[in-house]
Amino acid sequence: MSADFLDGLRAIVGAAKVLTEAADVAAFCTDWRGRYTGGARCVVLPGSTQEVAALVRACAEAGVAIVPQGGNTGLCGGATPTGDEVVIVLTRLNRIRAIDPDNNSVTVEAGCTLRAVQEAAREADRLFPLSLAAEGSATIGGNLSTNAGGVQVLRYGNARELTLGLEVVLADGTVWNGLRGLRKDNTGYDLKHLFIGAEGTLGLITAATLKLFPRPRARATAWVAVPDPAAAVALLGRLRAAAGDNVTAFEIVGRPALELVLRHIPGARDPLSGKPDWQVLVELSGARADLAATLESVLADAVADGQAADAVVAASEAQALALWALRENISEAQKIEGVSIKHDIAVPVSRIAEFIARADAALRAAFPAVRIVCFGHIGDGNLHYNQSKADAESNPDFIARTGAVNRIVHDLVHELGGSISAEHGLGQLKREEILRYKSGTEMELMRAVKRALDPRGLLNPGKLL
Repeated sequence: MSADFLDGLRAIVGAAKVLTEAADVAAFCTDWRGRYTGGARCVVLPGSTQEVAALVRACAEAGVAIVPQGGNTGLCGGATPTGDEVVIVLTRLNRIRAIDPDNNSVTVEAGCTLRAVQEAAREADRLFPLSLAAEGSATIGGNLSTNAGGVQVLRYGNARELTLGLEVVLADGTVWNGLRGLRKDNTGYDLKHLFIGAEGTLGLITAATLKLFPRPRARATAWVAVPDPAAAVALLGRLRAAAGDNVTAFEIVGRPALELVLRHIPGARDPLSGKPDWQVLVELSGARADLAATLESVLADAVADGQAADAVVAASEAQALALWALRENISEAQKIEGVSIKHDIAVPVSRIAEFIARADAALRAAFPAVRIVCFGHIGDGNLHYNQSKADAESNPDFIARTGAVNRIVHDLVHELGGSISAEHGLGQLKREEILRYKSGTEMELMRAVKRALDPRGLLNPGKLL
């Protein structure tokens, strides 16, 4: 590594913000799941957009590749360096630049954690609705780079739908300031959408203007046993007919997923007796004072009609949080349990039950005694559909068959008009797999965009494409 190059980086951010020792760099070179580990020339922690731009210019002039990184909570290896890149960590860009309650918008830097943005909105009596399990450490830049979804997409949409404008450092170090707080701007290509979901391969997002919403005045939460996924979809339809857009979240949890939480997460308790195979976590929120009564009425009718078997409605905020903790700790419980084959898929909501039935049957026929952990955002058609062997000794042999498992799951997803990556991105994990399912025309269009914005291929190489 050139001493002059490193000295140039130190001159931009200060010597203490350029990490080169192996012990200091290690934490930035392994992904959250521990699946991918690489090396890096160095890790640099800039504190402003101007420093990011200067760093990118220095790397471009030296022909050195860059990996942008936020909270390092990604699940597909998209923020993990592969060997000789400079890792630019954006967590010091963590200011709330402006909040505009009248415009229902907030402008924040990319290193702000999702929770910090939620809290800033709350202080202004507003809601920023993006919500996911890693919100205490995941950053807005990472959320936008992967077009994060989470538990409230059903009502508010993905990160893409929540973004009004961006500030981005391009591959040559130029800064594009597109921080417009407009909901209508029909003046050409909507450039921000090129960078949302691009996983840092087209530019480094350094700030964003995001949508805010009125803070809900009422909330009603329930944990409901349903006979099967088809009944869950039918219950969703019944709830939306009664409560409309007040249905904020609708999450399905299979018994194996809940059992892992009960086994590994201290204080977790099963909300219902009888160990139902399927349950859903429902939340209504909004300004209506009758949401709890509406939820209870719909659930009572659903039980009477056989669409639900049992239910518990949270009687307090603490009870609601306890129910949500069961859902939000599934990924952590799986990590504690051991390695599994993970799928983040989406199909039309109307095909959810068919997907689960057919995928379960095909996997059990091919891999006897497979454990299928199925949970996720059934309200918007996104399932986390994961497989392992409960027997730890036989699990490594099963994990070695990942390609065969993926073929069963992903081919069925494609047949049903779905996506093999709903909210986690492609990263390193699915960059080859996606070639089976996207047309040659679509892939070439993506490559053409990459060539136009990063002709030398220096931004997050080996990811997504």
